[in-house]
Amino acid sequence: MADLIALPARVEAFAGLAVLDHGPRFAATPVPASARFVFRGREAAIEAATAAFGLALPRIACRAAEAAERAALWLGPDEWLLLAPEEEGEAIAAAFRSVAAPHSLVDVSHRNAALDLTGTEVCAVLNAGCPLDLHLSAFPVGMCTRTLYAKAEIVLWRRAVDRFRLECGRSFAPYVHGVLADAALEHSIAG
Repeated sequence: MADLIALPARVEAFAGLAVLDHGPRFAATPVPASARFVFRGREAAIEAATAAFGLALPRIACRAAEAAERAALWLGPDEWLLLAPEEEGEAIAAAFRSVAAPHSLVDVSHRNAALDLTGTEVCAVLNAGCPLDLHLSAFPVGMCTRTLYAKAEIVLWRRAVDRFRLECGRSFAPYVHGVLADAALEHSIAG
């Protein structure tokens, strides 16, 4: 009998990169591995998805809904990014198999990496590479959208006045981290 070949251990996207923690002014903390799904569907499927996911999908453009440790981010008229703890991924996928209405559920858990961005200067650091108006009146708590951070496509979600979640492709993680570090330095937050 042939020996089984062990699969390589998963390396977190931000592993080995400098810690970006500048106290209350700005910090970028890697989010632990998460279950991520892109759900697409129309009315009947949306109602069934709410039951399968255990959280009502937001119906207002560019808004997020969250409860417990699950979140649903509206990304388009029929598209949501569903987030949950990594260990819940298989159960979520199984629950969606019972959704009879036409829909698409794609597991993108390993495609993205995320950072939790906090601090009084978080908007200044983000605006160094993001063209959005992040003033609270223009980008309120609960808002989310696809956008760019420098040259990387990201999903940005405002979770509190001074807290964002930034999702980016795993291959862009070191680049995004570097731009954040440079922006913190440029704004005299680091150092």
